[in-house]
Amino acid sequence: MAVQQDSNQGAISIAPYRYALCVEYAGASYNGWQTQKTGDVRCIQTEVERALARIANHPVAVVCAGRTDTGVNGTYQVIHFDCQFERPERALVLGTNTHLPDDIAIKWAVRVPNDFHARFSALERRYRYVICSAPVKPAVLARGVTWTHKKLNVEWMHQAGQQLVGEHDFSSYRAVACQAKSPVRDVRELSVYRSGQLIVIDVRANAFLHHMIRNIAGVLMKIGAGEAPIDWSKEVLEARDRRDGGVTAPPWGLYFVDVRYPDQYALPKSELGPYFLTGLD
Repeated sequence: MAVQQDSNQGAISIAPYRYALCVEYAGASYNGWQTQKTGDVRCIQTEVERALARIANHPVAVVCAGRTDTGVNGTYQVIHFDCQFERPERALVLGTNTHLPDDIAIKWAVRVPNDFHARFSALERRYRYVICSAPVKPAVLARGVTWTHKKLNVEWMHQAGQQLVGEHDFSSYRAVACQAKSPVRDVRELSVYRSGQLIVIDVRANAFLHHMIRNIAGVLMKIGAGEAPIDWSKEVLEARDRRDGGVTAPPWGLYFVDVRYPDQYALPKSELGPYFLTGLD
């Protein structure tokens, strides 16, 4: 805990303790991560702040690594918040979880320096989009995967995805309402592979645009179904126009699975969920 001098008043104030936490959540019942202005809308941030306030004994505002949309899941959403009193990390986890609904959980808590910022300190982020390609819709994980009755060619999808790797203008792959100042993002890895009966689109980038992964998934699924050539993903990219970007895939199969920070913060590594994907790193 640092002691700070107030330059205007000359008074001594106590800087708060800052904690980083990992939040896991199933997004099906929520209107996304961010708290909305209307109080009757369920949001994950609202639930987390309410629970943390019970433990901190004062109102809490959290900052997240990346806001997720309605229906999107998180297995490694990193947040930070400031607390006026020091709290044991294990007690912070267990205590907060007692005040959270069953579909939200704090996985760990770490005391971090006050210069740590869940969003601005992040070096890269990672999402996985999970598809069930089967003749009949699944009952288990009905809102944990995206189902299509179409048979998808994973190799075609993977080849098409390689055309999106690198630093590009992703205007065609972002929502019309996206508020990011720049459409340029650096996709560092994009893989499409099978995990058991599921198909996974796995993407790492410095950051993502609104609906970017879901729009990529929509394009790759169309290519995988044989409804567009492999090079269509590149044609969409080069058009730099959302009207040429195809269908936005549903949110149900999308998981925020990792955020990488500088080693100096020594945060626990992601287990790269969701848990039902076997043997993937």
